[in-house]
Amino acid sequence: MNSIGIMQGRLTGSRGRGIQFFPFEEWKGEFKKSQEIGVNEIEWIFDYHDYQKNPLWTVNGIREIKDVIQDTGVKVNSVCWDYFMRRPFYKYNSSDSMEVLEENKTIMKKVLAAMKEIGAGLIEVPMVDGSSVKTQKEESDAITFIRWICDTAAEYKILVGLETDFPPEKFCVFLDQIERGNIAANYDSGNSSGLGYDHREELLNLGDYVYNVHIKDRVKGNGTVRLGTGSADFDEVFAALKEIGYKNSLILQAARGEDGEETKTIEEQMGFVKEYVKKYL
Repeated sequence: MNSIGIMQGRLTGSRGRGIQFFPFEEWKGEFKKSQEIGVNEIEWIFDYHDYQKNPLWTVNGIREIKDVIQDTGVKVNSVCWDYFMRRPFYKYNSSDSMEVLEENKTIMKKVLAAMKEIGAGLIEVPMVDGSSVKTQKEESDAITFIRWICDTAAEYKILVGLETDFPPEKFCVFLDQIERGNIAANYDSGNSSGLGYDHREELLNLGDYVYNVHIKDRVKGNGTVRLGTGSADFDEVFAALKEIGYKNSLILQAARGEDGEETKTIEEQMGFVKEYVKKYL
């Protein structure tokens, strides 16, 4: 049975903070709300903004995370390292890139150690938008860095999941070049539809690499919209997930509704996904 989870912050009003953020004041409440409506897990966000205040960064914070997981039964199986979207070392000039690279490594080491403490087995590294790889040099530097992440994560028995905007075949080649047994792919149905990629082609190419799935809908060449109203073909997505034997998490990262209606929005999204799970998985 596939676990249905949410991206952290989706049960908290945006109040001008955008579509995705860490909910500093409300993060514990999200676990209780998730328990009440039947959400199985929360994908944790570790972002650049005020990262030293993120509970994953402190001893007391880690203890609080473990306590709320135990109290609610809502798990944290994955951490989205959004920090990297703001601070990808290969986007800085040569005089700053080494400093940012070492910063990336220091942050990553501490996050991985914290993940082991709370039982999270997947670190998701986004390579889209601000961290998208655009040149051969960036690609080469990224491969070297990701190998380092994989080797470091292996010490904690943690998988490294990449989310990229590469076309399907190029993404597979990129993953193959990492040459590490704990490398994986995060598949995002919204990013795929926004870029105009073929869902089945992507998922069948990635195959066993796919370890985490974000459920989202986007209009081709445009932004995130309510599930079922964009360019994503969810019948094709879920049929392909069945073909590759996908059994892991389905994380809701869909468009937000009105502030104050977060619980209703997530319940509607869960109902949408459950119909496809019932039909295909």
